[in-house]
Amino acid sequence: MTQFQISDSRQWKFLPFVASGSVVLFSSFLLFTESNIAIAQEYPLNIAQQTSSNDAISAAANALYQEGKQLYEQGTGESLLKAIAKFEQALPLYQKIGDRSSEAFTVAHLGKIYSDLGQQQKALFYLNQALLLRRQIGDKMGETITLNNIGSVYSDIGELQKALDFFHQALLIKREIKDKTGEARIINNIGNVYINSGEEQKALDYFQQSLIIRREVGDKIGEARTINNIGLIYLNLGQQQKAIDYFNQSLALNQEMGDKLAASTALNNIATVYSDLQQEQKALEFLQKSLVITKNLGNKSGEARTLNNIGNIYSKIGEKQKALDYFNQSLPLFEFVENKLGLAANLNNIGLIYSDLGEQPKALNYYQQAISLYQKVGNRGGEALAIYNMASAERKQGNLNSALNKIKIVINIVEDLRTKINSQELRASYFATVQNYYQFYIDLLMQLHKQEPSKGYDALALQTSERARARSLLELLTEAKADIRQGVEPKLLFQERDLQKQIDVLEKRRIQLLGGNYTKAQVQTLEKENEAVLEQYQQVQIKIRATSPRYAALTQPQPLSLAQIQQQVLDENTLLLEYSLGEQRSYLWAVTNKSITSYELPKRAEIEAIVQKFRQEITTPYLKHSPSLDTLSQIILAPVAPQLENKRLVVVSDGALQYVPFAALTKPNSQKTSKYEPLLINHEIITLPSASTVAILRNEHKQRKPVAKTLIVLADPIFSLDDERLQSKIQTSPPVITEPNLNTLALNRAAKDSEVNFERLKFTRHEAEQILALVPANKAKSAFDFTASRNTAISKDLSQYNIIHFATHGILNSKHPELSGIVLSLFDDKGMPQNGFLRLHDVFNLNLKAELVVLSACKTGLGEEVRGEGLVGLTRGFMYAGSPRVVVSLWSVDDQATSELMKAFYQKMLQQGLKPAAALRTAQLEIWRTKRYAAPYYWAAFTLQGEWR
Repeated sequence: MTQFQISDSRQWKFLPFVASGSVVLFSSFLLFTESNIAIAQEYPLNIAQQTSSNDAISAAANALYQEGKQLYEQGTGESLLKAIAKFEQALPLYQKIGDRSSEAFTVAHLGKIYSDLGQQQKALFYLNQALLLRRQIGDKMGETITLNNIGSVYSDIGELQKALDFFHQALLIKREIKDKTGEARIINNIGNVYINSGEEQKALDYFQQSLIIRREVGDKIGEARTINNIGLIYLNLGQQQKAIDYFNQSLALNQEMGDKLAASTALNNIATVYSDLQQEQKALEFLQKSLVITKNLGNKSGEARTLNNIGNIYSKIGEKQKALDYFNQSLPLFEFVENKLGLAANLNNIGLIYSDLGEQPKALNYYQQAISLYQKVGNRGGEALAIYNMASAERKQGNLNSALNKIKIVINIVEDLRTKINSQELRASYFATVQNYYQFYIDLLMQLHKQEPSKGYDALALQTSERARARSLLELLTEAKADIRQGVEPKLLFQERDLQKQIDVLEKRRIQLLGGNYTKAQVQTLEKENEAVLEQYQQVQIKIRATSPRYAALTQPQPLSLAQIQQQVLDENTLLLEYSLGEQRSYLWAVTNKSITSYELPKRAEIEAIVQKFRQEITTPYLKHSPSLDTLSQIILAPVAPQLENKRLVVVSDGALQYVPFAALTKPNSQKTSKYEPLLINHEIITLPSASTVAILRNEHKQRKPVAKTLIVLADPIFSLDDERLQSKIQTSPPVITEPNLNTLALNRAAKDSEVNFERLKFTRHEAEQILALVPANKAKSAFDFTASRNTAISKDLSQYNIIHFATHGILNSKHPELSGIVLSLFDDKGMPQNGFLRLHDVFNLNLKAELVVLSACKTGLGEEVRGEGLVGLTRGFMYAGSPRVVVSLWSVDDQATSELMKAFYQKMLQQGLKPAAALRTAQLEIWRTKRYAAPYYWAAFTLQGEWR
């Protein structure tokens, strides 16, 4: 578990992110709130002229005050103690002569210093005096500074609601006096409170507001701190690359401004990312640099956090005693500065060490202390982690029922925190970070099932598996029907469209830059601009959802229970095979409409290794059979062989199994014969991201009216200037534009990353003509050559057709998932370049009435793998757009073999009346029995995902 540092109000955050070993890693924080640093800068000391009898006292007080201020600005531990002595000498002098303004400055400084030294009760005593004085003399600016400082102290000691109360009071006055710099500072500090309470979405909203203002007013120090905090959000939600980009930006700005303590913050947070990426030595280097700074500055809070982080690194590399030494060094420092969150994290980490050393009672004691602190502070993510660790310790002691009760609490907390994130992308990435909790829950239930088979623990494990997967997809499918943009403020919709255009323009600039000579600084500047626009785009989409009446009315779709799956999804002839891959062991549930049986399989790593070899062999054209195919079949299918019979198989895969075409696996136990007999012979096979997905698809499409037309085919597009169909056009047209258009640039970049060569697919035309011949001319439409275009694909015409068929190149881009898509004609009928790339976001924006989309292209069934969500790619894009079933491919397919397969598929479907899943199976069997295409490479890539009825 990781813990990070927040800038401005000396807050740090324990975030709900489970890392290896579940340790809590947290970074050093900026010691000074900016409003405190700026006490003397915001307005000069203005001590009223005293009468002659008070002149000497005033002069002495002023001298002491200035000495104290200079010592304070040095910022070391020793200088802060000396500063206290000077201010305490000056204070009674100001009180004697009645200089309440200077008295307020002095007690404010004393409050700040005691806060810096971790003596928070003394800090509150002086800060409350300062607040009273400033209100009495009508010093609005000083009042906001003191309110902010009191809020910071309450935030430090874990009284988050009190902190919010004081920050909001300060914010109202800042806006009243039009102090934009101060306003941004307070907004940032409010964000810190929300990050400490685990409400990442709220925190991000406030940080974004703060960043905009800070950039407007040119506050570079503040900008660096808010950038750091945004990095924390992304790290908390599992987006390490985004996080480290922000931390590096923050570090560069801090170094430019000479802000040493802020630089130590960034160093610590960068170390956190390297730790997550398993680069422990690099993490230690950054932490040692941070530790030197915090010690030199006398920053006890930052020193405590860094010592804790170093302990975590040693724990990860197995040096448990050394780790414990560092944790024990940081523990009294956390207690001294009264940092409840830091102390909770530290206690949790000590508990983990004792658990690893086999001393479970000691571990449980430390976890309980950590839980109490997290609950006092209101940090639910931290509470979930500590309870999870306690459940793990209970399990090690054999107390399975006690462990079960605790992990149920953890899952409930996670489910609640997840719904508080409005961004679909961030919600999915957060969910990926907590998958370990669900895996633990599933494994625990299955172990209990072994002990007591009649208690229904296997059914609960299956339900937990459904809870752990494709949740964002369920919500997207529910949202798609609602038309959530209806009733939304037009201004927001305009902003969304405008930002989409800006993203395209920036993408064009980036590709042009990377295609020529460029400097690192140029790339960094452009990336920074691009990130800012993307974040604005995400924020607008969040606002659209937040203000949409239709979105507000949606009920969050819930994953199905065993009984619901049996009633709503399965029938007599269908068997569900649901897999869950775990670190120690994996599981398979075989579910009919009347029964459930479960099986234990090897651990994730073992299955992944076999799948990797299987993929290499099955994508080899000349291999009709392979050892890895038999091995994989034996591991994942043989246990359930007696139940397969001749049933339809609905497969919910996990991890590496998502890349496996189950149709090509061998029939269980058929390996004893030399003849290859694929599972396809006796089984119709459908793949799903989750069983619950089918129920949502059925519900959303049950009242759909049939469309008027049958089939539209987009095939044989024009990809290059060498295409013979372009020759006559080029001769009579203006010269080809020298500056590449955005689509061509994006396409080239995507193709390069995906290693795709855009040659003409000659057999796609033959494929399309044969398919179209099966449908009356008035019920079908062909879009070949120039008309096989993006304009055709995004036109409203598509909503008239029951089946939409794309026969062209497809691209999977794992480096840049937003560039995945379908390639259509890159030139118009005048020979001019045009946008021919139907990207994933274009697909999401389609409005289809189709019952089937067929992607007769390469790798269309793949996508970015997100833990808990599965493969995020074109399939879910078309389902969101309105199609309940999609036929896709799992690798780069052969052009001619695919043409034959598709011809057979449509014949079975359109002439023989078979449903799509049955038609695909029959067609694949026909191709397999053709000697030329017997190898699985030629026919097994295509799979039907979604509804099979």
